Amino acid sequence: MYSESDLAGAVEAGAISPEAAAALRNHVATIRATPTVDEESFRLLTGFNDIFVSIAAALILVAVGWIGFYIGGKIMNIDAHAGPRQVGVAVAFGGFAVSITSWLLAEYFTKQRRMALPSILLLLGFAGGFFAGLGAIWGANAPWLAEQFNLTTDLQEQQLAGVIGIIVGIATAAATWVHWRRFMVPITVAVGALALVAVAVGAITAFFPASKDALNPMLLIAGVLVFVFAMRWDMSDRERRTRRSDVAFWLHLAAAPLIAHPVFHMLGVFDHRIGVPMAGVVIALYVAFAAVALAVDRRALLVSSLVYVLWAMFELFEQSGAVELAAALTALVIGSALLTLSAFWQPMRRSVIGLLGKDLEGRLPPTQQVAIA
Repeated sequence: MYSESDLAGAVEAGAISPEAAAALRNHVATIRATPTVDEESFRLLTGFNDIFVSIAAALILVAVGWIGFYIGGKIMNIDAHAGPRQVGVAVAFGGFAVSITSWLLAEYFTKQRRMALPSILLLLGFAGGFFAGLGAIWGANAPWLAEQFNLTTDLQEQQLAGVIGIIVGIATAAATWVHWRRFMVPITVAVGALALVAVAVGAITAFFPASKDALNPMLLIAGVLVFVFAMRWDMSDRERRTRRSDVAFWLHLAAAPLIAHPVFHMLGVFDHRIGVPMAGVVIALYVAFAAVALAVDRRALLVSSLVYVLWAMFELFEQSGAVELAAALTALVIGSALLTLSAFWQPMRRSVIGLLGKDLEGRLPPTQQVAIA
């Protein structure tokens, strides 16, 4: 399977002509009776070799991390009485070993082979290893820093942890940016965005402990900001024919849970048995999310909030007396609704877009395939 970005890359490389690419797009749109943008294509597998290489790369990264931790432990003379500083340095050895190895493997499997799944795995290995390594070093030296700055209260130590989190998070986001500039893996931008969200939320809760009670609103605001960022990428490639569309896909996938989960948790969906009014609110919110998904032509919001509407429907069927069949009826109703939504996605999307006005319609993905001569 080839994505739109692959097709655009083939045109840029001169492998096929722009006319041939346009003809292929029009042909696919005709036989599928749907605009190319509605397919929401992204490349995860180029073949079974992706899975084969990913398994091998995962084994190597686990082994390298283990060996790095072992070497770090030997250097620091870790024993049964080892302190947090010694253990932290050993963890740093393992984390940086994973990060460096991920980068080196990406030079071939990402830069040259452009393998999708291994590229994602190696990006996560690089960012995760860097975060773990740098965080372990700072964490290991936190007691020493607290002593140097004469931090004695719990609040001061918490603020020190917040400062460390800010430094590590920003450094990780910067490292992912460098990785993006080198390898251009679409998920990289989403990983960097989530790192910045973690930095912001961690810093606020560290310096203002009372803000922990407002964690869900903070996550919701962060989700909306990531969604807006995703839309900027989306609107720069309305016909979804370049890598920018792939970047937007992963950003939407990151924004969706940050929006959906705080909203439903603030409603207390899982705190107690919900009644008919609350179930109605949950279903109404899901319909609103569906309208947004149709407008922007992205399904991530629907997937992230699916568990909540399933729970609401289950509660409704139980309270109506269908206790034994509640789960089956819930699956039947929601499954049928989602299949109907998928089957009639294009006409429903045209209806939603028609309500938004010409200005917004001109910025969102087209509702019909754009024919290219």
